[in-house]
Amino acid sequence: MAFEEVRENIEDLKAQGEEVFNANVKYYKLLAFKLFMQTNAMVAKVLLLGALLLMVLFFFSFAASFAIGEALGNYGYGFLIVGAFYLLLAFIVYKMRNKIVDGPLLSNFSKILLKDD
Repeated sequence: MAFEEVRENIEDLKAQGEEVFNANVKYYKLLAFKLFMQTNAMVAKVLLLGALLLMVLFFFSFAASFAIGEALGNYGYGFLIVGAFYLLLAFIVYKMRNKIVDGPLLSNFSKILLKDD
């Protein structure tokens, strides 16, 4: 009789253990989905904003090139000066790429992953 009770308790314990395990699996799947969607939403926002800012920069660059070219009497010089400015800017960004990209990226993803709900 005591053996049957122990056997039933073990079977109940096994069933409860499976329920806890399945609940944990569902929780971590949901957590992974949430993190994946937050990351995708942030990437989509950055891409959209970046595309719009690139269009603005494109038109401002043309306007600056034509204005400088008009002032110098040769449109080619205006485009050359604006191109040299962007080349200098690219060199500066390349030299500071770790501070500009890695720090903010790590910070933003740490906030997402370590946020308490």
